[in-house]
Amino acid sequence: MSDRAERTGWTPPLRRRRRSHWATQTPTWQQARPALIADALKRASARRSGNWFVVGASRDVRAGGRPYGRTVGGAEVVLWRSDTGALHAGPGACPHLGAPLRDSRVVCGTLVCHWHGLALDGGSFAGWDPYPAHDDGVLVWVRLDAVGGEEPLERPVVPARPAAGSGVDAVFTAVGWCEPQDVVANRLDPWHGSWFHPYSFVDLTVARPPTDEDDTFVVDVSFRVTGRLVVPVRAEFTAPGPRTVVMRITEGEGATSVVETHATPLTRGADERPRTAVVEAVVAASGRRGFALARAAAPVLRPLMRRTAGRLWRDDLRYAERRWALRRTGRFPG
Repeated sequence: MSDRAERTGWTPPLRRRRRSHWATQTPTWQQARPALIADALKRASARRSGNWFVVGASRDVRAGGRPYGRTVGGAEVVLWRSDTGALHAGPGACPHLGAPLRDSRVVCGTLVCHWHGLALDGGSFAGWDPYPAHDDGVLVWVRLDAVGGEEPLERPVVPARPAAGSGVDAVFTAVGWCEPQDVVANRLDPWHGSWFHPYSFVDLTVARPPTDEDDTFVVDVSFRVTGRLVVPVRAEFTAPGPRTVVMRITEGEGATSVVETHATPLTRGADERPRTAVVEAVVAASGRRGFALARAAAPVLRPLMRRTAGRLWRDDLRYAERRWALRRTGRFPG
């Protein structure tokens, strides 16, 4: 331990590990039992969402900015903000002649169709009825009762996060040819981490798999920074809803930080080639005094955080798409 550490109790966030080869790590296929993952997925799928779907990052919908469009479960959705920042959402087709409202303009907080100038202030008009919308400070949600088919909830189930203003958040979005359950199943298989993503994770051990009584994965893992420098942590994986999986760091550097993975269907349930959007929110926090500098540098850090998530999801979407392809042909081993 350095003199600085002895004087202040300061500990470096990085650890140096011994050099090892990818193939020498302990195989995890016996622990990653298909039935265990399937049971965790089944429990997640049974939880209520209240028909709420994540559509994007809060900062993607700006007051004074252009409208934001997304297709959810085959339904076109448009979102925008009033001049005061209030969030509005509704069908993405103009009630006049069906123009795509995502391509229209927001003038003084009112959505104005670019085909003929029909103005929508967020209230019902000529058969156009607004959708309930929610901004949780990181993500925006829309409630689509016709798509979800559940008993609606007044608000979405938003996972617990670090206190507002204490962290740095970034939101990454990607789209794959699969269904939401395939994305969720990927996240409910932490055993693949250091095998499938050796560039990001090493020394991964599932300390405790989920049970019917405690539906939580407890995982010890090291995040790779460089070849031999890592950050070891303990994390918990939970699925608070049918389309959401949350990884929360409970011990080690960045404790309380979360990674929320939301799977939003873009196509209808019966579509022969389904598409799903992965909307992943990373909220990083730290008790270190120097973390205030990271918060100040958030605009610079966000692209780096999104790039890291993108590298992981480049591979994980292959996992999810492969799972869907096998299920479609009846060859899935689970």
